[in-house]
Amino acid sequence: MRPRPPAQGRGIFSGTGIIVIGLTATLAALIFPVWSYADRSGTAGASVLSDQTVTTRYGPLSALDRDFVTKVRLAGLWELPAGQQAEEKGTTAAVRTAGQHLIDGHTFLDERVRDVAAQLGVPLPNQPNAQQQQWLATLDAAQGVDFDRKFANILRLAHGRVFTVVAQVRATTQNSLVRSLADDANTTVLDHIKVLEATGDVDFAQLARDMAASSSPAPSVSAAADPGQVVPLAPSVSPTYTLPPAASSPRASAQP
Repeated sequence: MRPRPPAQGRGIFSGTGIIVIGLTATLAALIFPVWSYADRSGTAGASVLSDQTVTTRYGPLSALDRDFVTKVRLAGLWELPAGQQAEEKGTTAAVRTAGQHLIDGHTFLDERVRDVAAQLGVPLPNQPNAQQQQWLATLDAAQGVDFDRKFANILRLAHGRVFTVVAQVRATTQNSLVRSLADDANTTVLDHIKVLEATGDVDFAQLARDMAASSSPAPSVSAAADPGQVVPLAPSVSPTYTLPPAASSPRASAQP
């Protein structure tokens, strides 16, 4: 009997076998680095959590989240007194209405932010910052229709800047308490923007220039103090609404 010739195309060294081995090796090369990186201690989620992000029972709390909580408190510390000035000094019903909206909105927001800060262990300020004190001093010195214009333009510019911060935080935060606070802040800030615009005193052309000029709130040149003039940080000449002090030692809620 004549011997059977060797089978062609069989075994791992056949054409098909080599292709299978090549595909397997490629797949392993793709999978292994991912598995290896995720398995390293402390690296899982590294693209999301930075050194400035802490873990809480409500989700990760980032540096941006903490800055936002602080800014909500700061906003109330100067916008409530500004709102009361508008109620007392505004020459039109629309300006006085805007002032009442500022008082109502920031009374609500301040209660919310103090509760959130206490649960997250975020310390809060009890005084407006230097820029905010300057704005208040500018409003203190203004009277009549000059006050109306400065009030509407300073507050509208500041709210426009804050509006973008609220949107960024709401879009990126992983913390449920911060997310809820951002929802409330968004509603409040939008309401204030609308009532300020309803006064008819907002200079939209100057507002657009000021918004494009810098990344931080600054009073309009046409509606506030001369940018080259230093406005004294004088105490308010009229009674102002005082917010309750923030807790001196907020209770932390870090995940055990």
